[in-house]
Amino acid sequence: MTEYSGLPEDQPSGVIVVSQSGHLTGEVTVPGAKNSVLKLMAAALLADGVYELSNVPRIDDVDIMSELLTHLGLRIEKIAVPESGEDGQKLRIVNSGNVITVAPFEIADRIRASVNVVGPLLGRFGEVDIALPGGDDFGGRPIDIHLRGLEAMGATFTFTDEGLIGRTTGLQGADITLNFPSVGATENLLMAAVCATGTTRIVNAAREPEIGDLCLMLRSMGAHIEGIGTQQLVIHGVAQASLQSTTHTVVADRVQAATYMSAVAMCGGDVHIKGAVSGHMEMLISRFTDMGMTIAPTTDGVQVYRDGRLSAVDISTLPYPGIATDYKPLLVTMLAVSDGTAVVTENLYPGRFRYIEELRKFGADITIDGHHAVVRGVERLTGAVVHAPDIRAGAALVVAGLAASGMTEIRDIHHIDRGYDDLVGRLARLGASISRVD
Repeated sequence: MTEYSGLPEDQPSGVIVVSQSGHLTGEVTVPGAKNSVLKLMAAALLADGVYELSNVPRIDDVDIMSELLTHLGLRIEKIAVPESGEDGQKLRIVNSGNVITVAPFEIADRIRASVNVVGPLLGRFGEVDIALPGGDDFGGRPIDIHLRGLEAMGATFTFTDEGLIGRTTGLQGADITLNFPSVGATENLLMAAVCATGTTRIVNAAREPEIGDLCLMLRSMGAHIEGIGTQQLVIHGVAQASLQSTTHTVVADRVQAATYMSAVAMCGGDVHIKGAVSGHMEMLISRFTDMGMTIAPTTDGVQVYRDGRLSAVDISTLPYPGIATDYKPLLVTMLAVSDGTAVVTENLYPGRFRYIEELRKFGADITIDGHHAVVRGVERLTGAVVHAPDIRAGAALVVAGLAASGMTEIRDIHHIDRGYDDLVGRLARLGASISRVD
């Protein structure tokens, strides 16, 4: 067991080198979800005790979140697990009650999930001082929905040069209707409401599987939550002293699962994706099937098969259970070599087409028109030197390189490291021609 000691900000990330690959075969295991584990870690602020999270992905964002929580007074320990293979790591989080409520700019600015400490710190301690969150840069993602909901519960906020200060003399249950089913706002309000006085109703709540994962952990800590998986969450506040630490297994990462599906789509092959939950990806699987893939649930994952050229289909991103915006770079990459022309519509984050220029370097024929991308499939892509602009786009560029003739070099892969647990190793074990040069 090793205690967390921080991630060097200047840690070299190297480049990923990919050559055109043949059919992929074998089995790949999907680790725990980035979009869940960071919020589960923040939930440990709510009650003293020792927490143990398993199936934790080995990604840089977990290290950055650990650094933030360590600064706030928690102790993070990595429980020794075999480094070989694909099993996730374990974290032990110790909350001895010596928590401070000031999150420094130099840490909070590095990760968007830092905003998720606002709810538990306000709910338990009545105050928080935090920088505005960082993370991927693909258009404005304001936190006004978070703040309006918390203000309805009795919090007040003051903006500073570096972030905001929140205060409350005690949160009260409230009826809150979100004007958009924001995942982050739903998570923050959930954690704030757990020990608020009275009952909180969140209407038009986000329904992502990662929200359900957080709800299950909070329930095991003693929270009273109804409506998990629906658009209305009802949280009956409990006394903070009645909450307790817990153990929890992180839900599988559906975006990583989709990445390996798209790799099979680009290369062809027959791969078992262990740990993937088909019920969390029903709309995506439907679109993949429309494009010509065969995807079947198994007892412990999904089996993915593709032989022959993909067919073009139109895609629109929507809140869950619709097509997630995190899937879109992968879908655009697949459409780039599909038979026909498709229109991809981004309804959530208008700035999230910044990777298109990188795909064009492969020879992809893609035109942007506002929040639409028109993708005309080409017969083949050609290897190129490209830069990863964010986590999911970076993974999509890797997938594009698998099907491109010649050699591809992906730079700025520190973005990929923030959200993918050994992407290179997992693809290589399926037969992909891929390596990492540090």
